[in-house]
Amino acid sequence: MITIGITLGDTGGIGPEVTLKALAAEPLSPDCRVLILGDLDHLRALNQKLGLQLPLVAGEPAPGQIAVFNPLPAPLPPALPPGAPEAARAAVAWLKEAAARCLRGQLDAMVTAPVNKESIIRSGEFFVGQTELLSQLAGTDRTAMMLLGQDDRGRWLRVALATTHVPIRLLADRITIAKVELAIELAARACADLRLGRARIAVCGLNPHAGEGGKLGTEEQTTIIPAVEAARRRGFDVAGPLSADALFYYAYRGEYDAVVAMYHDQGLAPLKMVAFEQGINWTLGLPFIRTSPDHGTAYDIAGRGVANPSSMVAALRLARQLAAQKMAA
Repeated sequence: MITIGITLGDTGGIGPEVTLKALAAEPLSPDCRVLILGDLDHLRALNQKLGLQLPLVAGEPAPGQIAVFNPLPAPLPPALPPGAPEAARAAVAWLKEAAARCLRGQLDAMVTAPVNKESIIRSGEFFVGQTELLSQLAGTDRTAMMLLGQDDRGRWLRVALATTHVPIRLLADRITIAKVELAIELAARACADLRLGRARIAVCGLNPHAGEGGKLGTEEQTTIIPAVEAARRRGFDVAGPLSADALFYYAYRGEYDAVVAMYHDQGLAPLKMVAFEQGINWTLGLPFIRTSPDHGTAYDIAGRGVANPSSMVAALRLARQLAAQKMAA
């Protein structure tokens, strides 16, 4: 029996909507159950508004069931505005509860609906991102963010990030040999977990044209090349550093199975161009499975019933796939 946990995210955003729509689009098999960490009253009202008729129950799920559990002492007030501090703090509490259940073995995977970092920080919580919080709760700093998705012809991009939420002016100092080598290692493991049959990894340079041999920057020589060489010595099939402006074209054609990008927008811009509505955020290196839709809270369309659940559907599918493979191993 596979148990998937879903954290509801910010209730002022589209997380609850895409969660319910995704569950309606992907009926549960008898060997799977879902536990939503969130607010039952909010979900029941939204379920009725959307006309989905999902059978939501309180407490712990039975096989084939969708249950909702709220670790908070009281339900959230109805009709909270976007960015409400109560919703932001609740989103963090649900995230922590799901992580604790994963670490205790009560959940086989967790899928996290989007939160709003600005709202969480304004609510008084210290917060960098869901990936960083989950890494802290798991007691590890050997994690990396992978974004992956396919276009309408089934062509995939898979991008692991050497750094995540770092201001551009600080990037050169934050990129280290250890971080780049770790991203290569975790990207290769991800290819194995996906049963790809090959794990050919390409590594982006940081500077234009991968530094032009040191003429446009030296980070390739001092940091990225040593990391690539160290990974090769460990047996990984890795190329680079390569100029990012051309590399993604070749990865998109299938010449590489995953790309290691040096920073957030270097990797996410091409990924979202290819798979904006299908993108998945997968945290590599955690002791449990965590996926997420690759979009934010979208306060501007929340409550209108027009949110596209495709990314959440893809995140749920990947979580179930990885959990099933782990159980069968």
